[in-house]
Amino acid sequence: MKLFIKRSGMMVVIISLICSLVTNAQDLKHLRSFMQSAPTPAGAIPYGNNLKAGHYLNTGNARVYYELYGKGKPFVILHGGVFGSTYEMGRFIDSLSKNYQVIAISTRGHGKSEMGTTEPTYEQKANDVNAIVSAVTKDSAIVLGFSDGGYTGYYLAGLFPDKVKKLITIGAGEWLKGARPFNITRKDAFGLDSLYWKQQLALNPHPEKFDEWLVSINKYYNNVNISKEVFAKVHCPVLLMAGELDQNATLKTVIAAYYMFPQVQLAIIPNAPHPAFQVNFPSVWADIVPFLQQ
Repeated sequence: MKLFIKRSGMMVVIISLICSLVTNAQDLKHLRSFMQSAPTPAGAIPYGNNLKAGHYLNTGNARVYYELYGKGKPFVILHGGVFGSTYEMGRFIDSLSKNYQVIAISTRGHGKSEMGTTEPTYEQKANDVNAIVSAVTKDSAIVLGFSDGGYTGYYLAGLFPDKVKKLITIGAGEWLKGARPFNITRKDAFGLDSLYWKQQLALNPHPEKFDEWLVSINKYYNNVNISKEVFAKVHCPVLLMAGELDQNATLKTVIAAYYMFPQVQLAIIPNAPHPAFQVNFPSVWADIVPFLQQ
């Protein structure tokens, strides 16, 4: 069933998506469904580790890895944080690369990208993405970000408004400082999916810095505050998506964010948990297509 909300004379379809970040050991279990628990199937594109499509760019104090797929107007894909990877965004890349040039970026510390020497802020990630987009094209891009990638998208659109044509976020609502405690450890990560982390750290240029990186991530996430001062700077059209049952970016935080954007449409997937695009990709895609066509 679809629910419609009328805002500023515009009908807004509510249906789809989700996400957010990891908080404690119990919450980590909810991320399991989108982790790569087995080697890439034979014949499948190894997103995040594809030598044919991979590139690097030194964005200041880190070499950041990205992959290019398809032809057309630029479309940036940003995966989730900490436990996220370009691999999890595969169905989006498959679908979008038919009509766009997809720029799939592995953000700092993820996959083949270096961790860098600065605090892992969303401003820093936005600067990285801006540098890569500028190196690939002179055009502005549509951006799709899941969880951590969604927050990066907000900062990118606010800091570089001429670079973001439209923004789609999944599971990235209002984030008030202290709302969720972060204390992710190596034990948590490997206890949940040791194969996944062995694969990811095998790609990483500096796996010996993994524990140090987790400490910096926890510190930043425990102190970040993302609310009206960030959302109000996003003037491009936004499709704000979330799963109805997302336990991290809860429906309350997503609805709160909805009222803070200048131009926004809201899509909630009924009965969907954290990885909504994994459990109900058709519904998520059905909401994205008309937004892209507008």
